[in-house]
Amino acid sequence: MRFSNWAFDLQYILGRTPWDTQITPPEVVQLIEEESIPAGRVLDLGCGTGTNCIYLAHHGWQVVGVDFSAMAIRWARRKARQAGVDGAFYRADVTNLAFLEEMFDFVLDIGCLHSIPTERWDRYAAEVTRLVRPAGLYMLYAFVHRPGQPGPRGVSPAELRDLFAPAFVVERQEGGDDPTGPSAAWYWLRRADSNRTANHRVE
Repeated sequence: MRFSNWAFDLQYILGRTPWDTQITPPEVVQLIEEESIPAGRVLDLGCGTGTNCIYLAHHGWQVVGVDFSAMAIRWARRKARQAGVDGAFYRADVTNLAFLEEMFDFVLDIGCLHSIPTERWDRYAAEVTRLVRPAGLYMLYAFVHRPGQPGPRGVSPAELRDLFAPAFVVERQEGGDDPTGPSAAWYWLRRADSNRTANHRVE
């Protein structure tokens, strides 16, 4: 089932947002605190109420969050003010981010891609490719495609590799390979040299 903007807003108003846990996932915490990647500019796609942006801002990152729910963005701005951190939050379509011009060191997507209609995946990938600097990191959490299963369609590991090749290399994956196993997976993708991927465009 695909929710429209107003339907997502209604879910936030009613407090029925199981996808918005208010907790930064341990995979992100490990990356920031244990692997200690240098702080820079980060873009959170489908940022919800800003939980992960606020966490990253507390660790020295310059944060930008994007979500298509006006209610989520309103709450993200409020939470950031209350937390005493700076951040830019925009209501926008993640497949059309022309208003963002500077590149990012780190792009995070926790559950956004798998909610986008498949016919718009190429535009999403083109925007991610445009916005992640060479050698930058794109970290994705997505449901794995399970034909006939209810909920978002999901994306298979093979589809993900095809979608982002040759602009990105999948450095690491956790979960999602076994059709009878985990129904979701984490991916860590590294941006290749921009000169080699100049032709990665959407017609």
